[in-house]
Amino acid sequence: MQLRPYQQKAIDMLYNWFEANPTGHPCVVMATGSGKSHVIAALCKDALQNWPETRILMLTASKELIEQNYEKLLQHWPGAPVGIVSASIGRKEYGEPITFAGIQSVRNSADKLGHIELIICDEADNISHKDEGGYRKLIAALTEINPFLRVVGYTATPFRLGHGLITDAPAIFSDLIEPISIVELIEQGYLAPLRSKATATVQDVSGVHKRGGEFIESELQAAVDTEDQNRAIVSEVIARADGRRHWLFFCAGIAHSFNVRDELRRQGITAETVTGDTPKAERERILTDFKAGKVQAVTNANVLTVGFDFPEIDLIAMLRPTMSPRLYVQCAGRGMRLKSHTDHCLFLDFAGVVSQHGPITCVQPPSKKGKSEGSAPTRKCPECQEILHISKRECPACGYQFPETPKAPLALRDDDIMGLEPLKMQITGWAWHTHTAKASGQEMLKVNYYGGLFDPIVTEYLPIFNPGYAGVKAFGVLMNCAKNAGVHIETGEALETIAIQMTLATPPAELDYRRDGKYYRVMARRWPQLAAK
Repeated sequence: MQLRPYQQKAIDMLYNWFEANPTGHPCVVMATGSGKSHVIAALCKDALQNWPETRILMLTASKELIEQNYEKLLQHWPGAPVGIVSASIGRKEYGEPITFAGIQSVRNSADKLGHIELIICDEADNISHKDEGGYRKLIAALTEINPFLRVVGYTATPFRLGHGLITDAPAIFSDLIEPISIVELIEQGYLAPLRSKATATVQDVSGVHKRGGEFIESELQAAVDTEDQNRAIVSEVIARADGRRHWLFFCAGIAHSFNVRDELRRQGITAETVTGDTPKAERERILTDFKAGKVQAVTNANVLTVGFDFPEIDLIAMLRPTMSPRLYVQCAGRGMRLKSHTDHCLFLDFAGVVSQHGPITCVQPPSKKGKSEGSAPTRKCPECQEILHISKRECPACGYQFPETPKAPLALRDDDIMGLEPLKMQITGWAWHTHTAKASGQEMLKVNYYGGLFDPIVTEYLPIFNPGYAGVKAFGVLMNCAKNAGVHIETGEALETIAIQMTLATPPAELDYRRDGKYYRVMARRWPQLAAK
């Protein structure tokens, strides 16, 4: 089989990385639907044909991914010397040059696997940051057998809840290799975009506690799995479906999945449920009927997020609030494969995950456990210039009473799940600070823009001392902001002085912005005097 250009690029970049790095373990980041199983297959074939003595172990936690990767390898290389070790598949085939294995089946079997040159880990974000768990135990044992062992990870989500990026120490991976972005995959016609719609019904999880950084499932189900809410959600899905054929529901738990299924049936929709307890034969029947159009909707709980590939899914209903950006990306990714009957998939976000985690093209990685970022939103008193928290209604310095701000009427808003269109925010205040870049030690300015209660804090960094284009651009932004805010900046003025002057000056009235990786990119600023013209 012929690889797509970006798939071959992924292999070329990997070899280049190994050549430049005699030690360490890289992880290749490829979006859901980009064909990483084809890349893994081609890598196995290329390695064995160029270095026949190589022994490869492909590890994953999912039976479905073992079968999927095995099938793709045989497509690329019929008769490949490959064995499977997986209790759930019912095969225990040690001794082949290539072994595809489930981690639960081989975690204690380093002696049976023997000398391995290359470990390939699919869904590599399952590997613990700490030196613990099945993956780390097996890798350590195999490294004792072969100290020159190299590990290559593959994932669409290079981060872990509570730990941050999978390259953050003490993680096993030392670098990320990213051959192509989601935006490029869509532009080149390899993936279908999602369209997201804010919903009239929004799940309220304000009273749900968290454990390990994620919502406690029993409390989450109790909060979201109510008869009235399920009825309202199903009614809204039906109203918005507009002829869509294959609906996939992500629910908060097993009971929730069955209750949503029952409500779908009450409202005339053919629906089935898949959970971890569904017998294999019944699950295969349900999914076969779903793909054939005999079943219009399938509800599930923590099952159809990985290894389930059905391109024709044209509606995803997200009923599962989650603190995990990884889970959000996995769920949304089920709708991004190319379809025969439409050019996109509708993503109905009842759980508020798009607003929480950002567009699918640049999801905010989770913070490390216990780490918080950002500064409190502020505003200044117009009488004495005292800087106050934005919630203060009276200035403690001079007694000035701030007028009540009228509440904006509730309205539906479409969240841009693809992150391709700029978002608008009405500005209520800003705060300027000095900032030192961790990597370079470079001094710069940082400005936080504050909006309404449910808006994010948009942070912009201005490296005005950068000797290149970035510095020229940042200085231009600073001078434009100063001019519109009525601030005169003297040549050679200290950053601390500039920050104080700008904080006390008039902020823009409106901001256009969008996410750019873990940060924000400010697209445009509009000041009150300009908006009035």
